[in-house]
Amino acid sequence: MAVSIRKLFTRANSSATLLLIVTALFWGGNAPVARWAVGEISPMLIVCGRWALASLLMAAILPGDVLAQWRALLPHWRFLLVMGATLTASNALVFTAAVHTTGVNLSILQGVTPVLVMVGAYFAFATPIGIVRLAGLSLSILGVLLVATGGHLSTLGSLSLNVGDVFQIVAAVIYAGYALALRVRPPGSGWTLFSLLSVVSFVTSLPLLGWEVASGAVIWPTWKGFAALAYIAIFTSLLGQVFFMRAVELVGPARASMFQNLTPVIGAMLSVLLLGEALAPYHVAALALVIGGLVICERYGSR
Repeated sequence: MAVSIRKLFTRANSSATLLLIVTALFWGGNAPVARWAVGEISPMLIVCGRWALASLLMAAILPGDVLAQWRALLPHWRFLLVMGATLTASNALVFTAAVHTTGVNLSILQGVTPVLVMVGAYFAFATPIGIVRLAGLSLSILGVLLVATGGHLSTLGSLSLNVGDVFQIVAAVIYAGYALALRVRPPGSGWTLFSLLSVVSFVTSLPLLGWEVASGAVIWPTWKGFAALAYIAIFTSLLGQVFFMRAVELVGPARASMFQNLTPVIGAMLSVLLLGEALAPYHVAALALVIGGLVICERYGSR
């Protein structure tokens, strides 16, 4: 089975568009699932558990020479430590935010990440944005804002952010730094690198779990908590991260992060299904704007 899984991933390995669309679907489920799991499993337990499970899954499907590949990456231990801690910090903020805000808000506020990455790539790597990509990006952001304002853009100036919203925004800033840093990651297999990052993220999340247990805030998982943990570990942590890492390798962080504009809209749609919120016409309009912006960036952005 492990061999078949690797063959399937190899076939999709050369299509950045396919990898990024699937990643957006996986990541779109993260916010509503995190909100769905509130009260069923505590935030730091889900952060620590996701990386523990992801590490075990990686160990099961990676080839036998993974230890040799790990040794080749160990000279880059500072990079690995920073990247693993960055993932832990971003995750901790997202799942703490889920306690204080709605699933739709969590999904929508993820939409700032592509903007941060595109701007960061411009300053860090002199990656050109261009008028056409800027237009496509603007359309996508307009779609995100349409969802944020409930279809009434005139209320944008009166929006107020609670502590959960602030945590999600800070998480987006941190994750944008992670996405940019992938541009200069050590050479080697993305699978191998991410397996090591999973272990580092698990280790760096242990103090946060220890604090949660010591403070009496830990919530041991119910069946819903276990289901949420499984989804986040397999699809958000493992497959989504590896797919995104490969896509960055193919097209760079700025173009890859454009597809993250799909994530908040998908997350909002899934929140309708999972959390019982009403589906409004502006959700459909927002999805059309986001997809239209992506098509402009991908098809005409080089101009």
